[in-house]
Amino acid sequence: MITKILLALVLAGSIGAVAGYLGSLMLTKRMALMGGALGHLTLPGVALALLYDFDVSLGAVLFLGFGVSIIWYLEQKTTLHLEALTAVVFSASLATAFLFLPKEETDIALLGDVSQISPLTALITVGIAALLFFVIQSIYSDMVLVGISSDLAQSRGIDIKRRNLIYLACIAVVVALGVRVVGGLMTAALLAIPACTAKNLGTNLTQYVMISTIAGATACILGVIGFAVTGLPAGPLIIIISAMLFLVSVVRKS
Repeated sequence: MITKILLALVLAGSIGAVAGYLGSLMLTKRMALMGGALGHLTLPGVALALLYDFDVSLGAVLFLGFGVSIIWYLEQKTTLHLEALTAVVFSASLATAFLFLPKEETDIALLGDVSQISPLTALITVGIAALLFFVIQSIYSDMVLVGISSDLAQSRGIDIKRRNLIYLACIAVVVALGVRVVGGLMTAALLAIPACTAKNLGTNLTQYVMISTIAGATACILGVIGFAVTGLPAGPLIIIISAMLFLVSVVRKS
């Protein structure tokens, strides 16, 4: 039992950290709620994983890859924003998921589950999280500039379409990892709340990014500890603790 809790702490902490880091970028681009739409988009993949007994994150990322490809393709063919296209695709995915999702597994799909984690799963998750940090770091400044002025970004030779594709892929993978700890319903909060906390406390971009990363990891670690102590689902505990950290930041700011 202790080993499983330690593995859950490592896994959740790494996911929370990278979610906080990416969330800080998403908040600057006013796309913090997009993680929720993509979280719903994972549910058909999670349903398949539960039906055929394979890793839920794998099922989530496979279906997200398909969904994000569709969103990216539609963005090239229409004048609609990413948020609008994501809403269209996730709605269809959510309806599809509930056609196949086993009723007895609904809680796992919607709220997450950290009780059954193997050492290999934890190792792979930490490796993916580390890779994501480097990828996000490589596009962070460019994406901020694109958000300020796409014309200025193009004048500096930034390939906006390529950056958007990488950015979407990062969101998709983080959401797929997050589904394991908070489920498909609460991934937006996993990404958004730490960034909001950091926005209240940070006085410059470096502090903002660092605090968001730390807040994300802290909420996940404390949520898993709460699960170990109380037996309550870790997913809701993580989000509640993250919201409490945000409230502390509001009080601190005032």
